[in-house]
Parts: sequence; structure tokens; C-alpha cells
Amino acid sequence: MAEPLIVEAALDRPVFQPVLDAFSAEYPQITLDYRDSSSLEADRRARDPEAPPDVVISSAMPWQLALSNEGRAQALDSVEAQHWPAWAKWRNEVFGFTFEPVVMAYRLELASHMLPPTTHRDLLDLLTHDRDWLRGRVVTYSPRDSGVGYTLLQQDARYTSRIWDLVAAMGAADVDLAKSTQEMLEGLSAGRYWLGYNLLGSYAMVWAQNHPDIIVQVPSDYSLVLMRMVFVHRDAPHPEAARRFVDFLLSQRGQHILAGSTPLFSVRDDVIGPYTAQRLRDQVGDHLYPIPVNATLLAFVDPLRRQAFLRRWDRELNILSE
Repeated sequence: MAEPLIVEAALDRPVFQPVLDAFSAEYPQITLDYRDSSSLEADRRARDPEAPPDVVISSAMPWQLALSNEGRAQALDSVEAQHWPAWAKWRNEVFGFTFEPVVMAYRLELASHMLPPTTHRDLLDLLTHDRDWLRGRVVTYSPRDSGVGYTLLQQDARYTSRIWDLVAAMGAADVDLAKSTQEMLEGLSAGRYWLGYNLLGSYAMVWAQNHPDIIVQVPSDYSLVLMRMVFVHRDAPHPEAARRFVDFLLSQRGQHILAGSTPLFSVRDDVIGPYTAQRLRDQVGDHLYPIPVNATLLAFVDPLRRQAFLRRWDRELNILSE
């Protein structure tokens, strides 16, 4: 008899499909209902008391921890969960199972007019000194419309004292705001944008393979690393299938698929492939800054703090764009 499984995920299905196929091959008795949505939509559906999903996946890390903190995740006691790295999990309830760098991307066309940026300071200098060339041709996440975008901007503020100078400079260049990395990449390839900031490297690297006019740059001063967070919902209608799915994501087999067949970068250090956390560290060096999975993330979803942060975002964009 078929066993259903409902996965609510802020993770593009085409990118994740190899993992889903491998899981279905291992558990053919489970009928997988994979619902691809935005991070904010995944959070809303996880709070639906009438129709909760079995598993929730999202790159909006603060929201995932907040759901756990509200009691909406159930603890796992499997071997995989118990041995998962402490830096990539929260209370044995929420698990970071990918290791994705945050990048800049630009069109080759930009390089014919200016030196492409390799650091955040380079980007600020370009937006200051080459503003006329870049006006209306820069894109980044909307922190108001994207949980990922908000998380990344909050993390930027931790690591650079000049983040608000950068935001103001983007505002002065009439920055366009997007809800997803896919939207930014499509705009870059269409020529609407020359430069994108804070894209998810997992998506951007695959896109660049088929669009040679797009160059992906991992910032050389510091690069944030985001993890997709997964948990089994407290009220999962099919809890056994849900636990099997999360265990598969954490298993050596599941992580091997991530490392070899997706650009999502595996976390485990006992797998080999082109997309592993260790290989990324070897290539980029010691300036990778994984977003910490700890209580500091919970402060980011505090309504008053979020409102204050977004008010400043609006103010910085508007002041210098007038």
C-alpha cells in the first residue's frame, strides 16, 4: 500500500530532482508530494493548523529555527540525526543539510566598461564611481519579500561595518529588487541587469554553465554560506515517511547525491564529489562564513527588530536615490 509524504520546500525542484529520484528509488512504497514554494510561503504553510506538511525545507534559516522554537518541529533520535555536526543542527530538530556559498554575478558586458568586483569594497567603489553606467542595471534580493534576502542582509551587517553604505549606493544606482535568485539570473541573461548581489551560488553556478555570458564571483573578502534547513513537522500526517526522508538527506547516500548530482554542496566530510563543503573550503580558503545555527538567528524574526531593520533599508535606498 502506498504511503504518502508531503514535503513543503523552498528549494527549486529541478535542482533537487536527483535527490528526490534517489529517495523514491530507495523507498518506492512512498508517494512523494513535493511542493516547491517561496521561503515565506513555506513558513506560512508550516503554520497551517488544518493541513500541515510532513517535512519543511527552507533556506530562510531564522524562520526554520523560529518554527522549531514554537514547538512545530519534532526531535529525531536516529543515528544520522544524533551524529549530524553540532554546528549544522538545532536541538536535533532542524538540520542544515546543504552548504551553499552566497555570490555576486555579472555579465561579461560589464567587464568591457569596468573592472568586475571581487570584494564587497569593490562593489561599493563601482556603485560610487561608475554609477551612471550601472544605474538601473543592478539587482539584489528584496529583504521585505524574501526571507532569504532578509537573512543575508542581516548577516552582511554582522560582517561589514559598511553594509549601509553599500545599500545606500545601490539605492543611488536605482537597484532593482527580486524575490528569488532565479529572477535575478534571468534578468542578467536577458541583459536587463549587468550585476547581481547576494545570489545563491548553488543556482548561479549551474546557470553559468549554460550561460557563458554570466560570470559567478565568490567574494574574496568574505562569503556567506547558507544552509537549507529541514525538519519533520510536529503534526506530520505521515511521520514515519517524514523521518525516513530527513534521514535520507542526512545519510551518506543522500549527501553523496547532493555532492555529485546537484550544486547544493554536501555537509558530510565522508563523501566525495564536485560539490562538497570541504572542496569549497579548499577552493575559496578560510573566508567562508557559514551562517551560524544558534539562538542569534531567532532575534532576526522578532517583529520589532525586523520592522526597524526594514525601515532603515527603505530609508537608505530612498535618501540617495532622490
